[in-house]
Amino acid sequence: MTSGALLEIKNIETYYGLIYALRGVSLAVEVGTVTSILGNNGAGKSTILKTVLGLIEDQPDKGTIEFMGRRIDGKDTEVIIRMGISYVPEGRQIFEELTVEENLLMGAYLRKDRAGIRDDFEQIYGHFPVLEARKNQWAGTLSGGEQQMLSIGRALMNSPTLLFLDEPSLGLSPILVHEIFQIIKSINEEGVSILLVEQNARMALAISDFGLILENGRFVMKGNARDLMEDKDVKEFYMGIHSEESAKGYQRWKRKKRWR
Repeated sequence: MTSGALLEIKNIETYYGLIYALRGVSLAVEVGTVTSILGNNGAGKSTILKTVLGLIEDQPDKGTIEFMGRRIDGKDTEVIIRMGISYVPEGRQIFEELTVEENLLMGAYLRKDRAGIRDDFEQIYGHFPVLEARKNQWAGTLSGGEQQMLSIGRALMNSPTLLFLDEPSLGLSPILVHEIFQIIKSINEEGVSILLVEQNARMALAISDFGLILENGRFVMKGNARDLMEDKDVKEFYMGIHSEESAKGYQRWKRKKRWR
C-alpha cells in the first residue's frame, strides 16, 4: 500500500455482462482527505464504489483493491463493511416504513458496543438536528433533503473509517445542497475519510483535497482539487463556466443557426 493511502485501487476492470464499465482504473484515497470522482451520467462513477464494496458479482475482473493495507477484492460486502467502509447509495434507499431512529439503528446492526452507539446517536443528531426532532416519524414521510440526511446518518452509525457518498446532491434544492456539503466537510474534519461521487463539480471540488474526472470508464484527469477548479477545461465542461473565447464561438454558432 502506498504510504498514507487508506484505500488503494490498482488497474481494476469491471464488466456488466459483456459491457466494459471500468477500464484500468487506479486511485488512492489518502487518510483524512476528501477525494471526489467527477463525471457525467454513465461514466462509471458509481460502478467504482460498487466494485470496491463487492456489490457486483465476480468483479473486478482484473486489478487489486486494498483497504488499510489488506486486499479486499473478492471479499463479501459484509466483511468489507465490518472493516470500516460505509456507503450512502444514490437515491438514499432508506427504510420508508421504519422510523428515523429505527433507520439509524439499522446502520449499527454490525456493532455490539452499546455505549458507542449511544454516543454516535448524539453526534449524528448534532449534525442533523432535524432528525432528532423527527426521530419517531416514519422515514417515508420526510422531505428529500431530510431523507438524504438520514441516509448519511445511517452510514455514520457504522462508525466508519472511510465513507462512500454516491451523488448526495441529487434532487436537492441549491440551499440544501450547500447544507449537505457543509455537513460532509464537518464529518471529514472529525476524522472520517471520504470518497465522493458527484456530478456537481463545483461543490464537490470546493470541499475536496483531490479530484478525479472519469469518462467512459477511464480517468482522464487527476489532481489537487484547487488546481482542477482553475483548469480551463474543467471549468467549461464540468462547471459550466465558459471562457470568453468559447462564449464568442457559441454566439457565432447561434447567429449561423438563426439564419439557416
